[in-house]
Amino acid sequence: MKQLGTIFKFELTGYLKNKVFVGTTVFLVIAIAVCMFIPNITALFKSEDKPEDRSVMLIYAEDPQLAALAKQYFDPAFPDFEVKLAEGSLEDVKAQITDGSADCAFAMESASSYTYYVDNLSMYDANTAVAETVLKEVCRVTAMVEHGLSPEEAAEIMTAQIESHTVTLGKDQGQNFLYTYIMIMALYMVILLYGQMVATNVATEKSSRAMEVLVTSAKPAAMMFGKVLASCLAGLLQLVAVFGSALLFYNINKSAWGGNAMIASIFNIPVGLFGYMLLYFVLGFLIYAFLYGAIGSTASKLEDINTSVMPITFLFIIAFMVVVTSMSSGNTDNTLMKVCSFIPFTSPMAMFTRICMSTVPWYEIALSVAILLGSTVGVGFLSAKIYSVGVLLYGTTPKIGAILKAVRKA
Repeated sequence: MKQLGTIFKFELTGYLKNKVFVGTTVFLVIAIAVCMFIPNITALFKSEDKPEDRSVMLIYAEDPQLAALAKQYFDPAFPDFEVKLAEGSLEDVKAQITDGSADCAFAMESASSYTYYVDNLSMYDANTAVAETVLKEVCRVTAMVEHGLSPEEAAEIMTAQIESHTVTLGKDQGQNFLYTYIMIMALYMVILLYGQMVATNVATEKSSRAMEVLVTSAKPAAMMFGKVLASCLAGLLQLVAVFGSALLFYNINKSAWGGNAMIASIFNIPVGLFGYMLLYFVLGFLIYAFLYGAIGSTASKLEDINTSVMPITFLFIIAFMVVVTSMSSGNTDNTLMKVCSFIPFTSPMAMFTRICMSTVPWYEIALSVAILLGSTVGVGFLSAKIYSVGVLLYGTTPKIGAILKAVRKA
């Protein structure tokens, strides 16, 4: 235990003194701070005296009543435009568009027929789609008036309010999607990054022949567990720094965001999910880091690391793709996700996603955690044995069969 503590402290100190580690963490914190302060920064450059210029939309019709009725419905439908009744002839309307006095115009032949005039048609212009929806209401109101109803009675019928209530007995996937995706992406990036660093550090020590001295001073199991636990804590500290700073700066600027629903949904994370994230992050990180460390110990050259760890990386990427695809489809409780929830190499992301976006029975969560915990311990001790054999193998990269045979003899 003393050897484990010494190695753990040495490796963790190495991470905390690493300029890349510290620089990346500081950069992410600063970037998040800038993003959270954007509303306050942009407010400094806005003039308080002059309102923002709005685009001008003209409504033209030979029938004044039709033009007035269309304007009445166009006003709320186009909040980004200042809707005006056109004056003069149709040629005057076209001239105002070409000289920039107006941005676009609707020339109404009737309630069900119009011509849309615009100078340069943007590929993102959706005005006609909105107008057609609005004009359907105008047509209905016109028909009601023609059949004897007053404009007020017709408007009351068309604007009848439907009262509805939605009761969510499980999870609201739309509300939870964004922060679930962010947390899954964070797990994905940290596990891949630090797992690769564990393998690289082991291979570097081996290639420098420092390993021959180290294995005579400490037990291989203590060295393996010390390296992995130190990298796990370093990754966790980085996640806490990034997520903690994001939460802090958001709360400082909360009023400036003006109740932005999308931003608010990211930070309205239930406290219980942080506990599950921590649990699955630690166990998921450990099981992959042990594998990366074991493979790193078998690499004969530092250049062989990327090739050697490719199968593990592909396994993790496949798990990530399964989770993201299921999230995008809106069905996180499909058969594949349920199976992946109990496979230790995929459950850190699959089960965590199901917990965030659906209702999972407690016994499934308990079984998933038990399998993952047992597998992590088993993989840890197996990796320690592979590590004790692999660090002393030089020359050609040993094959899996030869490594397992040496492990059984150890």
